[in-house]
Amino acid sequence: WAPPVAWGALAAVLFAVLLRPGLRVVQVVALIALVFALGRESIVPGYSWSPYYRVEYFSDASNPSTTGIGVNGIIYQAAVSVADRKRDPSVYFLPYQRAALSKLDNVLIVGAGSGTDTAIALDAGARHVDAVEIDPRLYQLGVQRHPDHPYADPRVTVTIDDARAFLERTNAQYDLILFAMPDAMTLVSGQSSLRLESYLFTVQAVERAKEHLRPTGAIAFYNYYREDWLIDRLAGTLQRVFGHPPCVDSVGEVGRLAAITLRVDGSTACPQPWRPTDVQAAQTPVTDDYPFLYLNERSIPAFYLLAVALILIASSLLVRAVAGPFRSMRRYLDLFFMGAAFLLLETKSVVQFALLFGTTWFVNALVFTGVLVAVLLAIEVARRVTLPNPAYLYGLLLAAVGVAWMVPVGALLGFDPAPRFVAAVVIWFTPIFIANLVFAERFRSVEASNIAFGANLLGAMVGGVLEYVSLLTGYQALLILVALLYGAAFVAGPVRLRRADARAPLVPAAR
Repeated sequence: WAPPVAWGALAAVLFAVLLRPGLRVVQVVALIALVFALGRESIVPGYSWSPYYRVEYFSDASNPSTTGIGVNGIIYQAAVSVADRKRDPSVYFLPYQRAALSKLDNVLIVGAGSGTDTAIALDAGARHVDAVEIDPRLYQLGVQRHPDHPYADPRVTVTIDDARAFLERTNAQYDLILFAMPDAMTLVSGQSSLRLESYLFTVQAVERAKEHLRPTGAIAFYNYYREDWLIDRLAGTLQRVFGHPPCVDSVGEVGRLAAITLRVDGSTACPQPWRPTDVQAAQTPVTDDYPFLYLNERSIPAFYLLAVALILIASSLLVRAVAGPFRSMRRYLDLFFMGAAFLLLETKSVVQFALLFGTTWFVNALVFTGVLVAVLLAIEVARRVTLPNPAYLYGLLLAAVGVAWMVPVGALLGFDPAPRFVAAVVIWFTPIFIANLVFAERFRSVEASNIAFGANLLGAMVGGVLEYVSLLTGYQALLILVALLYGAAFVAGPVRLRRADARAPLVPAAR
């Protein structure tokens, strides 16, 4: 809930404490400038902050009872009364018409937002609604500003969590599961191509939703899909999981606003059966390994390639300016490969934990904390324990990566949260820990730490952009690339170096 200035001030205080007593005037000025820059945005009237967005709200000039909500400068949703929605019938009511359910004892709303979808479900006769929303600020605005006050209704149970995580944990059975415009418009983290909702629309997610539907129940998606092939992909996913085609209704401009509805028993009241306009998209649903719903075909978009090229050029110039000529880094080529492999390992950890525990800010914080703890533990172990020849460490590392590759992430979803967490930590943090043992041992022998670390940092930048290979291969294949990079480091580095030959102090920064 804190504005940017709060985090800026906290960071400034921590830097000041860590840098004293050698804190210089230029550093003080830089810290003050940081707090000031973040403070300017923090005091803009109407801005508030959630774990995911800068949120603002405003009253509709033509209808003061309606509250518009924007996130990060984009109009996102509106808290609108059911009565106003009925004056302009739209996609919101189509799932109830097409499903033609005789009863609505229990309804699940995925992406409940500020409450309009929940209010419509109650108006349709739902006896109970589970409203799942990932962003607590959007829910809070619904409590405060929605004209129908659906979240105050005793028939509604609100859960602030990732919807995929909710589906994995709940034992409830539903008459209707409604994916109500769960378009998060934000990434899981800066080191991943995943969006917050990426794991909601995979084959495995729909299969999980099917397990929570009653035999006469229904499932529906609606959103502004913008592309006809995207509608076909989602409709094809439902057909693959349930064995019969859904009903697809477009409202307004074709391919823009649409509802996709399907009854479990196949009796959807549909005017005409769905037939895909893009057969390829309909036949290629996304999966937990390849969750890129908004990518029509396996490719790296030209915009990404341009951005990656600019990042690598800028990184190369900056590292060259600080660490010296690239030819001096040749002897540290193994550290370059280590940096690239490590960043890929880190990205893979974020992705896997997002699937296992939900794409929430807290899960991401746990992952990054775990990575840093693994790094610290590796440094302390390497400082206190006599380690074997690096060749053996590389062997252990490649074995750990192989185990992580062989264990499908979906295999852990059936575990309870506690054993699932322990298993995930062992499987995906063990390679990170061993990789840092290898790095720590190697870094002992460097003659010029700035040059060595420059090579490692440049490799880390390359590893960061190599994550986009997942747009071609999926995420599990990244572990093969990790193994190849560490294999290259083994070949390029002085693997026969014994610990007894290099007793230089460890540098407390390892990749």
